[in-house]
Amino acid sequence: MSDITHYHSRTGKLSCTPAEVFAFITDLRNFSRFVNEGTITGWQAEKESCSFSVSMLGTVSIRLIEKVSGSGVLYQGDALSRNDFTIDVKIYGEPTDLAELNLSLNASLNPLMKMMADKPIRQFMEILIQQIESFRDWHIVTE
Repeated sequence: MSDITHYHSRTGKLSCTPAEVFAFITDLRNFSRFVNEGTITGWQAEKESCSFSVSMLGTVSIRLIEKVSGSGVLYQGDALSRNDFTIDVKIYGEPTDLAELNLSLNASLNPLMKMMADKPIRQFMEILIQQIESFRDWHIVTE
């Protein structure tokens, strides 16, 4: 039996407004800019979905399932052919201020998978927040 395991990132400080980050993250075609070369293969994306292959996980698919204008986005994903995780992105800040953002990843993991995946997931979330904080091209949105 798998339990839901919750992972939370620290809050990152961005170089854009909440509206700019919202416009950027609601189009999954933009996500290729956060992917380190050699980390994944087979990247394919449409506006509201993407898929790619990761060593040891196989194909990972992600879909945008909810967006709350300017304040958050919810993605659902599957790996190993199961709907088994969500990524909840929360955006903070006044419309004219620089945005802040944090991530929550909720995954259905059995005890063995949790033991194996815990450290890589935590590292992934920290690296992703670092990349988001250092990113400067929020205004260049795929259309």
